[in-house]
Amino acid sequence: MSNGRILHTMIRVGDLDRAIKFYTEVMGMRLLRTNENEQYKYSLAFVGYSDESEGAVIELTYNWGESDYDHGNAFGHIAIGVDDIYATCEQIRQAGGNITREPGPVKGGSTEIAFVTDPDGYKLELIQNKSASAGLNG
Repeated sequence: MSNGRILHTMIRVGDLDRAIKFYTEVMGMRLLRTNENEQYKYSLAFVGYSDESEGAVIELTYNWGESDYDHGNAFGHIAIGVDDIYATCEQIRQAGGNITREPGPVKGGSTEIAFVTDPDGYKLELIQNKSASAGLNG
C-alpha cells in the first residue's frame, strides 16, 4: 500500500462543544466540518491545522448520551510539531489549556517535548520542529 495516507485519528469525546472549543481555541486548530447522524445518534467534528486534503486531522466523535469513556492502556498520544515549544506552551496555558509536562528534552535524548491534556483526558505531545516549517498555528 505504497500510495496510502493517514487521513485522521478518531477519538470519542464526552462533550462535543467543549472538545471543539479546546481544539480550536486552545490548540489553534480550525473546525473543518461537522456531521450529525440522527439514525445512529452520533455527531462528528473534524479539526486540524490544514485542510484534510493536505494532512491528517482529528475526528471528534460524540455518541449521544455518552459523557465518559475508559481510555484503556493501549492508546498513547497524538503528536504535534511546533516551531517554538516554549511559546506554544505559554499560549496554551494562557488559553486555559493544561500543560501536564513542561517543555524540555525527552528522557535519553535531546528532542524537546511537552504534553498537554485535553478535556477528555487525551494526551497531546508537542515536539519542537527541527526546521521552521509548520507550527501550532501553521
